[in-house]
Order: sequence, then C-alpha cells, then structure tokens
Amino acid sequence: MRTILDKQKFNVVIERLSHQLIENHGDFTNSAIIGIQPRGIRLSDRIKTYTESRLGQSIPYGQLDITFYRDDFKSGKEILIPSMTHIDFLWKVNGSF
Repeated sequence: MRTILDKQKFNVVIERLSHQLIENHGDFTNSAIIGIQPRGIRLSDRIKTYTESRLGQSIPYGQLDITFYRDDFKSGKEILIPSMTHIDFLWKVNGSF
C-alpha cells in the first residue's frame, strides 16, 4: 500500500481546507458542514472540529447517507447497508437558522 499523505501532511490539508471555508463562509451564519456517510464522516468531523476551534463557535453539522443514490447501487455485487442520516438543524426560507 502506498501512503499519499502522512499524518503531518494530512493535518496541513485539514487546516488549509478549514481556513478556506472560513474565508468563503465567514462565521457560518448561512452555512453548514455536511459529511457523506460512511467514509466522508471522518474527514468532515476533523474539518468541523478544527474550523470550530478557529472560529470559537459551533457550526451546524450533519451526516448524510447517499447509499441509494450511488451509481453502483444496483450492480448486485454486494448488499449495501445504509447508514443513518443525521441533520439536526433546520433552515428557514431565508437561509437563517
């Protein structure tokens, strides 16, 4: 197996992504972070944690399962077991919470 990013480089990527999100979304008043189940959750958790530590506030966060929308859903190679979708915040029509 080939390592693409070691732990130190991966942390730099998380920091850069988080800073870019802060530049683009400010205080996240009208934004949220959504991780895609199952493997995207670890990445989104890290981004959320680091970004919150930089902002000093919590960010709306959810986890979305896309199992039944995958292009290999009907391939028959394996039975796909969906994960839970957790989006515990609501958006008003104007985009505010």
